[in-house]
Parts: sequence; structure tokens; C-alpha cells
Amino acid sequence: MRSWPKLGAQAHGAQNSLGAAAGGPSCACARRTDLNSYNTLNGRACKRLLSTGPLLQEVRMNDMLQNSLLPTATLEESSAGWETKLDEAIRRTQAFLLRRQQADGYWHFPLEANVTMDAEYIFFNRFMGRDARRQEARVVDHMFSTQAPDGSWSLYPGAPGHVSLTIEAYFALKLAGISPQEERLQQAARFIRAHGGLAKAGVFTRCFLAYFGQFPWYGLPAMPVELILLPPWFPINIYAFSSWARETVVPLTILMALKPQVPLAPGEGVDELWLSPPTPQALAFPGSREWISWKNFFLAVDSTLKFLSRTIPWAPLRQRALRRAEQWILERQDRNGGWGGIQPPMLNCVMALKTLGYPDDHPVIRKGIQAIDDFLIADGDSLMMQPCVSPTWDTALGAKALLDSGLSPDHPALARAAEWLIRNQIFKPGDWSVYNPDLDPGGWAFEFANDWYPDVDDTAVILMQLQRIAIKDRHARQRAIAYGLQWALGMQSRNGGWAAFDTNNDSEFLNQIPFADMEAMIDPPTEDLTGRLLELMGNYGFDLQSSRARKAHRFLLRTQRSDGSWWGRWGANFIYGTWSVLAGLRAIHDDLHAPHIRRAVAWLKQHQNSDGGWGETLASYDNEALAGRGESTPSQTAWAILGLLAGEDGVSREVLRGVEYLVRTQNPDGSWDERLWTGTGFPRHFYLRYDGYRIYFPLMALGQVRQRLRELRGARARTAAESAVHSR
Repeated sequence: MRSWPKLGAQAHGAQNSLGAAAGGPSCACARRTDLNSYNTLNGRACKRLLSTGPLLQEVRMNDMLQNSLLPTATLEESSAGWETKLDEAIRRTQAFLLRRQQADGYWHFPLEANVTMDAEYIFFNRFMGRDARRQEARVVDHMFSTQAPDGSWSLYPGAPGHVSLTIEAYFALKLAGISPQEERLQQAARFIRAHGGLAKAGVFTRCFLAYFGQFPWYGLPAMPVELILLPPWFPINIYAFSSWARETVVPLTILMALKPQVPLAPGEGVDELWLSPPTPQALAFPGSREWISWKNFFLAVDSTLKFLSRTIPWAPLRQRALRRAEQWILERQDRNGGWGGIQPPMLNCVMALKTLGYPDDHPVIRKGIQAIDDFLIADGDSLMMQPCVSPTWDTALGAKALLDSGLSPDHPALARAAEWLIRNQIFKPGDWSVYNPDLDPGGWAFEFANDWYPDVDDTAVILMQLQRIAIKDRHARQRAIAYGLQWALGMQSRNGGWAAFDTNNDSEFLNQIPFADMEAMIDPPTEDLTGRLLELMGNYGFDLQSSRARKAHRFLLRTQRSDGSWWGRWGANFIYGTWSVLAGLRAIHDDLHAPHIRRAVAWLKQHQNSDGGWGETLASYDNEALAGRGESTPSQTAWAILGLLAGEDGVSREVLRGVEYLVRTQNPDGSWDERLWTGTGFPRHFYLRYDGYRIYFPLMALGQVRQRLRELRGARARTAAESAVHSR
């Protein structure tokens, strides 16, 4: 694997457009970041990149004066005055955030997903032969706390019952010692049978059932381990998959090749959930109605591979492929013992290595188990298994919220956060470099440790905060910025957009393979991330004269919906996407009077709820008629306010009503309650509750509104003074 730029003496003297005076990338790196290569940098961008203070956004005072509205919401009508209430709300949330900061400088809030996280932890312990009854008893309590009255479990609170999730929960609870005669399990069993029984289990559920002899292997999709031998230039290879699919598929192919069988005690199985004896026909994956389609093609390939494996046991490349897959897994174990920073590959990698014969006391196994246990977090008296952890994301957004709300850039808490982030920057190539070999590393990952898979979103938000925070080691700060900016911009895809982990990872046909029932085999560029990267570019002095910005701008114009909104890949949903895009367009000085921006602003205003807030159900991913509709939440209200502030120079009545909603619903400790989930893992299939979203996004919104009002007041005062002078 190629080397990466050295940091140190060589970097100090580098004369290049990104880091000449800042100790940026080495001369070799500079050759890829000069004007000819980037075709985007200009003198203003360089000057702003190397500046040590916060980047002041351009204020179009004339437009602000013409478009602004004085606050007339109920905040103004209170005896204490609306400004006092706003200031107090901001101070309370700032204090809340500062209290939650860890000694090392980072923030870390819990992350919740559906019941499969808890269930699969129990499966994992039984697979590994671990006695974890004490932890599992508390996990069981958490599982029951999320069960619906009809006995089911769902993808998110308020969603319909989900048969595959309920199957996993039912089986896990039986393995944990809960009697099938217990009424809550009886309810779950009735729900499962009423919705088709075990035959309706999803792919991952079928895999876990098969390990315990509860599902026939022929009912699983064919995923030959030999897949790892296919070269990157071949249309189907592991690097054509999204990072999260790749990390999960490689260990799964080992498990499918070796077909482990974990014995169960009498009565622990789930045969009672079959409506009829399973047959290949009953367990077949549904095809497409179109006779010629990728789905039907892959189903034919699946049937052929299964037939060959049954009739021709000779597999000349099997051992070579198993060794390659094993080595691939070992190379990618992170320093904390995990893989990819998320639960599915972590479980599957440890189980695959055990199936290959690794003993329980092997260091790789021990570290892997510890990394999985580290995802457990207390939820009252119960224990919850998190799908991943989010310290980098929480720290970047927490710092942004404090800065946006007026905390001094030289505050010690912000300096500690920036220093922690700089220490965790990644300077080694990851899987992203397979298709981007000339790009030097410099990104950040979402988690504590995930060096193989930095992501563009974290990197962009971090770079925007490092630009604003004052720390003692200016050289380290500017070096981090130079490397990070180069990496983030270099991850742009050919269609002009940015994806989370890879470039040009957009082979849509891969979502048609039978394994892909979650439709998440690829990581294509998305509107929200493209907006974030434009916001980053604007903060560093780029505008629409930049070829990269123009390509991204065209991507966003192509993907805007007819109603003016943009889809949100990583947050729910059109409110999140529309805010993210508007923030990016404002940053690169797009024309705020342009039709695409006016339509987006109008869409946000049209979807404000009667209570002043905004909300959008996760069901909008399934039914776009629900776009922008749902019970108000603090985080989605904040996104809408931030979007409106980005799309207009003034402060509209809708924004002030949103502020009133946030101030009214704030808790005395400065937090907000947010029962509904607003995070997205895989649209339509996997959702998240980010506990920090109810804190730092409302604080950003309140802070930005206050700053905008101060700017308006200052502009009016100057105008009045000038008028007085002229009238003399």
C-alpha cells in the first residue's frame, strides 16, 4: 500500500497553495493541490485558509434591510422581553453542553436504533459461548420496553410492526431464558404468524437463524467467499459496494462458506413460527415483474450458484479465498478492537474468525469482544446496545453550536475540543483510496476509532469549526485544515456530488442482488452531503467561480424536487436535506432571489406546524406525500430555522415563531425532550435517535437568529446615523 505524506520537518517548508505558511502538506502533496490541479483555488481562498481568526460571512445589508421583519411573536409580548428570553435560553443550553463535555475535550451522546441491536448481542453471546447473563438480563428489560401493544417491534417509535425485527426479538428473548408461555412472547408469536411466519424473515435475520439451525441454508442468498478475489476493475467486487456493506459482506461470506451450527437446548428453537414446512420455493426471494431486469438476472445467478454448490462440491479457489478474506479482516481491525465502527461488521468479523478456528483467548477475538461490549450503554436500569458511537460527530456539532451561540472562539472548552479533533485526524489510506489512489489522507471518522473509513460529513463540519477556534498550536491547526480540506474536496464524485465514504460508488444495479434487501449496497452522492461540502467551500473562500462548486451546484439543481425541497439521506428527511442544501448555496454566494432558492424557502414556510415548530415523520421515506409533515421536534424545528436563515437575509415571522416554539419547549436544564427519531441510517430500513440532536441543533438555531437580529439592528443604526448626517 502506498505511503502518505509525512508530517514534520518536511511539511514546515512546503510551498503550496493550501499550506505554505501553515505547515501544510509536503511538496509532493502540493503538486496535487496547486491551481492547475484543483482549478478552484484563488488568492481569496488561500488568504482565508491561512487566516487565524474566524471567517466573517459577507452580510448583504441592503437586502437585509429590505427583507427583514421585526420580531412580533409572543416572545416580544412577554414581560421580560423576547430578547431576554432568547438570551436565557441560549445560556441554559450552553451551560448544559459545557457540563457534558468530557475531560479529553470531546462530547459523546447516546445513539439508539431498533431492537435488532439488542437481539443480535444475545445471538452473538450464544454463538461465542459467552456467559453474559447479567448483561443480558438488563438488555432484555430494554427490549421489552420497546415492544408495541400488539406484541411487535418496529423500525422506529410509531412505525407499524416489523415482522423480521419481531422474529429476532422473539428468538433472542427465548435464548435469554424468557418462557415462550410468557404473555409478551405469546403476543410476539401471534404477530409473527399473522404476518407470514419465519418465511418472511429478512436476509440478516435468516443468517442468524441459520447459525442456530432454525432456517435452512438454501433460504439464504448465495454470497460466495470467492467474491473477494475479484479485482477492483470488475463490475462486481467488494470495493464496488458501500463501505458498510463491504465491511459486513466479507465476514458473512466466510460464515456462509463454512456454515457454522450452534447447538440449542430443547425448547430454545423457533419452529413454532413456521406456518408450513419450509421449501426452496416458499423461501425464494421475489423477482421483478419485468422479465428482463437486474433483479431477475441476479436471482438466476443466485439459483445457479446454489445448484453448482450442491452438485459440484469441488471449489478450487475456496481455500485461497478464505485466506484472503481472513487477512482482509485482520488488516482492518481498529486499534480499539472493532471493525468499521458499526455493529454489523464487528459481530460478523468476530464470529467469522471463531468459525475459522480462532480460540476465544486470541488477542484479536478478545479485543473484538471488548469493542462490542463497549457499545452497551445504560438506559435507566436497563442496558441498550448502540449501533455505533458518535463522539467525533457530537464534538464537531457541539463546538459549532457553542460558536454559533456566541461562545468566545478562545474559550478553553472549544480549544480542548479542537485539540481532541486534531489528534484524531486520520493520516493513513483507507478503502476509499482504492478508487482514489492519488488523493492523500486527511479525513475524520464518526467514531473513536475507524481509521479505514473516514467520512466526508464529519470532515466538513470539523474543518468549518477548526477555522473558527483559537488554539495555541497554530501550526497543528493549519496543517489539519490543509490536509482535511484537500481530502474532503478530493472526494467529489464525477456527477458533482459528494457521498459519505467513497467516490463514484453509484452502481445502482448492485441494489438488486438478493442479499440487498435493505437497498444499501452502494454509497452514491447525496443532496445533503453536497450541500455540506458547498458550505465548507464557501467558508474557505470558494464561490461559483470554482469548477468544483459549479459541478456541485448543477448536481443540486438536478436533484431538487418540483416542490422546492431536497431529499435528506442522513437526517429526516426533506427538512434536513433542504436546510443542508440552502446552507451550502448561501455559503458560495448563490443568488438568494433565484427561483430554486425561493421555492425551497417557500416549501419550508409552508410546512410549519400550528405550534410554531416543524416535524417530519420517517414514513416520508416510504411515502413522499408525507414530506415535511409530522409532529414538531426540536431538531427538525432547528433545521427549518437554519434553512430559512440561509435562504433569506432577514428574519421572517416563521423563524420567530420557530424560536418561540424552541424557547417555550426548553427544559429548565437547557435541554429539550425529543421522543421521535430524526436520524437516518438506511432510508426505509434503519433509523436512529441521536440524543445530541435535541441539544446542539436548537442551540445553533437560537444562536444564529440572535446574531442575525444583531446584524439587522446594527445595519439599521448605521443607516439611521447616515441619514442624520445627510439631513444636516
